[in-house]
Amino acid sequence: MTVNGAAVALCFLLREVDGVPQVLLGLKKTGFGRGKIVGIGGHVEAGESDAEAAIREVREEADVGVRHEDLRDAGVVRFVFPAKPEWNMDTRLFTAARWEGEPTESAEIAPAWFDTATLPVDRMWQDADHWLPVVLEGGKVNIVVTMDDDNEAVASSESLLF
Repeated sequence: MTVNGAAVALCFLLREVDGVPQVLLGLKKTGFGRGKIVGIGGHVEAGESDAEAAIREVREEADVGVRHEDLRDAGVVRFVFPAKPEWNMDTRLFTAARWEGEPTESAEIAPAWFDTATLPVDRMWQDADHWLPVVLEGGKVNIVVTMDDDNEAVASSESLLF
């Protein structure tokens, strides 16, 4: 991934309960995005691959073990914050339908399962409905989301070809 902003990796754990697809998201308790429902993940550290970062972040934030071979590459979202360029992010997305352990709350995230058909978009970053449903349906995205000057609303989103 070409990094114009911070390298970030997110992993969406998927399951079915009584035939209803669900995704693990979390209430962000600290730092960037505090108070929002977000995907599980965070910054890619030096010397770490995107997949390694996703695996580490899921362990740190939700106490769940994911194996590299159980990750599915779901694409990339580049977030552009013209009013606050230091917030720009190049985000690699993964999903996983297999893992070990039960999600538990950490200092950073309070994880919870949500039906994929009724995502809590009113409590998430406003960009989520531009790309997350595609990812949760098994698709792969390559999108640039440009945020408005308020750093909340989406000014534009553009899908790119791979």
